[in-house]
Amino acid sequence: MLAALTCPAGGPLPDTAAASADPLGDDAQLTLYLCYELHYHGFAGVDATWEWDPELLRLRAALERPFLGALREGTADHPDLETALESILTEPVDGTGVSYFLRDEGELWHLREYAAQRSLYHLKEADPHAWVIPRLRGRAKAAFVAVEYDEFGAGRADRVHARLFADLMEDLGLDSTYGRYLDAASAPMLASVNMMSLFGLHRALRGALVGHFASVEITSSPGSRRLAQAMRRTAAGAAAEHFYAEHVTADAVHEQVVRRDVIGGLLADEPSLAGDMAFGLAATAYVEERLGDRLTTAWRAGHSSLRTSATASAVEEVGGSRSRD
Repeated sequence: MLAALTCPAGGPLPDTAAASADPLGDDAQLTLYLCYELHYHGFAGVDATWEWDPELLRLRAALERPFLGALREGTADHPDLETALESILTEPVDGTGVSYFLRDEGELWHLREYAAQRSLYHLKEADPHAWVIPRLRGRAKAAFVAVEYDEFGAGRADRVHARLFADLMEDLGLDSTYGRYLDAASAPMLASVNMMSLFGLHRALRGALVGHFASVEITSSPGSRRLAQAMRRTAAGAAAEHFYAEHVTADAVHEQVVRRDVIGGLLADEPSLAGDMAFGLAATAYVEERLGDRLTTAWRAGHSSLRTSATASAVEEVGGSRSRD
């Protein structure tokens, strides 16, 4: 795929490897990310007409089918929508996820690795969700756009959440160039971003994207509070702390809007999508748990969570010492 993108669009793209690739593995997830990124900012020097090239879309579909299958298999026992929503409204007393680790034990290099990986999404924060806007109606659309308006800075370029994350990265001594850490991102991180694009680019999966959106907005506030505390404890910088502090306030409001008007409005219009929304909630938990396991397992062993040692070395320059895989 990388070789093909250096050439003009229109050449053949054999998909024989897609059938045998691990749908959640490095190769499949990187290839999907390359396909999807053509719908966002694209790549310098890459022919823009690749975006809708039939051969590329055929290859993408060959990778999407097993990826979606893996998401469904990983969430086969997910609850109904009402139960799923109730479950994410309650925080565990003794949490063990990434935000807890970073709040209680995280060092500066952990925070820098976390930001480097998360930059694959946060530097285009809310963009994947925007795909669903023309697929909603009435109350659900109006409420969805109201939340997105905040994500895009409410008309202020300096308040766009992607800009705020770039400021966070600069506080941490990271390169905030869009896509800079793609080579270093683990497959679970790519899967998290790819799932949003998969749901967003397929109208048939609009309910799943709303479920994902709801999960992010409902669970964000407490997690962001812990991450703001981690940034403060490690003296990561004012902008680093502000990014998460902003989400504590904004997403506490968004939670109510999403539950009442986005989900409620979509259920009123299309009640048959309740199962898809429940799947979106469950799939979000599934990919985030896989990413969390990847990060905390590496960190507790004193290793880098990044895929490439070169980037891990660059992170170490400011973040402090640790061993690498």
